[in-house]
Amino acid sequence: MMALNWPAIVMFLVFVVMTLAITWFSSRRTRTAADFYAAGGGISGFQNGLAIAGDYMSAASFLGISGLVYLSGFDGLIYAIGFLVGWPLILFLIAERLRNLGRFTFADVASYRLGQRQIRTLAAVGSLCVVLLYLIAQMVGSGKLIQLLFGLPYHYAVLLVGLLMVLYVTFGGMLATTWVQIIKAVLLLSGASFMAFMVLLAVGFDLGELFRRATEVHPRGLEIMAPGGLLQEPLSAISLAVALVFGTAGLPHILMRFFTVADAKDARTSVFYATGLIGYFYILTFIIGFGAIVLVSTDGRFLSAAGELIGGDNMAAVHLAEAVGGSAFLGFISAVAFATILAVVSGLTLAGASAVSHDLYANVFRPGASDADEVRVSRITTLGLGVLAVVLGIVFEHQNIAFMVGLAFAIAASANFPVLFLSMYWRRLTTRGAMIGGWLGLLTAVVLVICGPVVWVEVLGNTEALFPYKYPALFSITVAFIAIGYFSLSDRSEQGEHERQQFDQQLVRSQTGLGASTASRH
Repeated sequence: MMALNWPAIVMFLVFVVMTLAITWFSSRRTRTAADFYAAGGGISGFQNGLAIAGDYMSAASFLGISGLVYLSGFDGLIYAIGFLVGWPLILFLIAERLRNLGRFTFADVASYRLGQRQIRTLAAVGSLCVVLLYLIAQMVGSGKLIQLLFGLPYHYAVLLVGLLMVLYVTFGGMLATTWVQIIKAVLLLSGASFMAFMVLLAVGFDLGELFRRATEVHPRGLEIMAPGGLLQEPLSAISLAVALVFGTAGLPHILMRFFTVADAKDARTSVFYATGLIGYFYILTFIIGFGAIVLVSTDGRFLSAAGELIGGDNMAAVHLAEAVGGSAFLGFISAVAFATILAVVSGLTLAGASAVSHDLYANVFRPGASDADEVRVSRITTLGLGVLAVVLGIVFEHQNIAFMVGLAFAIAASANFPVLFLSMYWRRLTTRGAMIGGWLGLLTAVVLVICGPVVWVEVLGNTEALFPYKYPALFSITVAFIAIGYFSLSDRSEQGEHERQQFDQQLVRSQTGLGASTASRH
């Protein structure tokens, strides 16, 4: 346990007070469903790009990838590149059509010409699975981080995150969540830039010198500059890449952000800025990871009696902050890491609440419900998700939660992405095919993760996994696409034929935006 970090506590309290003030201001401007879910469509492309970056650059990215680089060197790039490569896919194939066709959630797009009840139910279940799995990982991570840095007991830390998350979303909706994410993105990019600058300054701005010194002090020596240490089996590497690339394009809290801008042009602009900012951030994490090898692994202040990093490899970036900037900068980075978690869980909670209130309540159970009813259900759902997140965060405190993020991406890639993508691009898609393929993709991803080495062996304690690969996305997404294709092509029903005929109308709107209103006009 590290000593109580007063600079971190003070900076964190400043962040909380500032964001609660934004929430109060936002609550006065949040009256309609469009305001609550999409900030009234009034966010600019650049602001939305910053918010997307803030939503996507999670603590797992900042602490986890820099920790992976610290542990494995070059192989840490696998995750950084995988998380990034999904964004050009979103830019060129999804963002514009999504904004032109949808209103508040990606289910609006997937169900545009398909069966509303069936598709929205599938999309809502897929969204809630992704949101809950992601939330558990973030809540456990925040609890451990605050326990280490702030000296708070784990349960209080998780409760604090849950309380703030509920306040941001319940009262401020998307507008408050957006500004929390923007502020967090600016703070995180500023802090990471300073850390990378100080690392490069220490080696004379010579990357070759940084890598040379890292190979000299790392236990694996020159091996850290070669690929293959983390994923030695090619199929696992391909499956992980598939999960990261297509999972990004199926994350409900990311897709939801494209409805906060006025039109398709701003949607494209926001992805352009987000891609640049996220790419820059992952370059920084690579430098930070190697910097930690050089400056932290040789400094006794950050090592236990056994010679291991205090707090584990994921604390490499936090220790590096103290090494290059002293206790004040350590406090800043600690507060930023916590702000990062708050921004991400707020986005996740809003996505989960919209899946229940907009997709299920207003379009499945009570079609034609008023805006006021829809927002009320959303706020109740937010409170329920907050309580559930806190309870699950406490329950899973001592469990291996790494598989949850992997499963979240696998479900997003296997259930959400195929249905969304094919609904926009494939004329022959029918409700029957989307339903059977989407559910099969979701169930295959869940079953294969449970039968895989992480859960079957590490969590359940069996000797050998039933499914040999840690990452199931390659298999589950294949099942989803094949099933969607087969059951759509074999659909000879009148409804299926009618849905195919609706494709041309959908295509015109997706390409031109004709008939698509801005969120503020709904």
